[in-house]
This record gives sequence, structure tokens and C-alpha cells, in this order.
Amino acid sequence: MKLTWYGHSAFKVDIAGASILIDPFLTGNPVCPPDISAEQVGEGVTHVLLTHGHDDHIGDSIEILKKTGAQLTANFEICMWANGKGVDNINPMNSGGLVDVGPFKVGMTQALHSSSSQTEGGIAVYLGNPHGLIVEAPDEPVLYHMGDTDVFSDMALVNELYGPKIGIVPVGDRFTMGARSAALACTRFFDFDAIVPCHYGTFPILDQSPDAFISAMGDDASKVKVPAPGEMIDV
Repeated sequence: MKLTWYGHSAFKVDIAGASILIDPFLTGNPVCPPDISAEQVGEGVTHVLLTHGHDDHIGDSIEILKKTGAQLTANFEICMWANGKGVDNINPMNSGGLVDVGPFKVGMTQALHSSSSQTEGGIAVYLGNPHGLIVEAPDEPVLYHMGDTDVFSDMALVNELYGPKIGIVPVGDRFTMGARSAALACTRFFDFDAIVPCHYGTFPILDQSPDAFISAMGDDASKVKVPAPGEMIDV
């Protein structure tokens, strides 16, 4: 499994038979390298997964989906909203489901957050519940992108059901877990082989680095992988 981080919560996951974008916030993302465009990132993409409806997670997904014909998997409300914007290849689901999309399966977990999009008039449009995402693929470690969330005790059930080995974990505080709570989530509820922190450093009001999280991980700090924006790593 090859994982590329574009800053914030935007990732590309490359596995046999699929190139998956998660929360592709590229345009307007101050952490994403300026020489990386949505058109470039979208090349060859087969699937787009969205955790929730906030603009810094929906990002460039509509443009990429319409241009590539990739399949959108998200909650029902996001899929219907995207369909109204001209996205035809939609795969709606919701909390607790596990859907086979061919090269892999997608699961949706709960996340403690909110979900909406802003119209041009500044009105918030409800886009269903926020989620975390499970990606299960043959001969690959199970990936858990937590989305935007606080720690919650039912993470223990997520681990029991799916046994994820790769964790993409928000650590930037204010809107998601901060260093202490993210480290608690990782060490109490999961047995990750690799942990990739995200949702930090994008805006001044977020924690600017994952350093406090890495420190809070204690003896498990070696599991934390911190790619530079635009860097691909093997996990």
C-alpha cells in the first residue's frame, strides 16, 4: 500500500487495482505544494472517499469526480448532493456498512464532529453525519482514516470489528483530537503498525506540527510516520 499525503486530511491510497483519494482538499490548501494541482492528483483515480461535508474535506472532489468518472463513496446526503452537481457515479452508504467496491471494501465508522457545506450565499447545507473510513483490500493492511473526530470509547469496537493496522489520525486540536487525546486513542484502542498524523498545520488556529502528539505516544512513538506534503510512503 502506497500512501501520499497532500496536507490536512487529503490522502491518495494506491493498491492493486485502485487509486483512492480521501478528502481531496487541494486547491486553497496552504500546506499542499503549489506545484501539485487537482488535475494532476486526479490522474488515474478510480475512487473518491469522503469522510464528511466540510469544505476543507470535500475540496476538489466534484471537479475530480466529473473529470475522471471515478466512483464516489460517501454518506447518502453527500452522494445525493454531489449527484445534483453532476456526479453520476455514486455509491451511497452510512454508519456501520461495509461495501464491496471491487478492488477493496469500504466501511464507515462513527466520528464525533459535524458535517455541512457552505453555499455561495453563506448558508450551511446539512450533509449527513460525519464518519471515519475503513479500507479493506486483499493482501493489504486494513486502513482506518478517522476523519475529523474526538476520541470515543467505541473505538474499541472499531478495532474489534476491523483490526486496522494503518491509522490516519487527526491531531491538530480545536476541531479534532489534540495530541493527548489522539495518543490515548491510538495506544488504548488500537494495535497500529503505522500511524500517520493529519489535520495539523493547515491553518494558524491548529497545532502547527505533530511533535506534541509524537511525544505523547511515548514508547509507541516509532510507529508514527510523518510524510512531507506531496510525499509518498509505503505502509
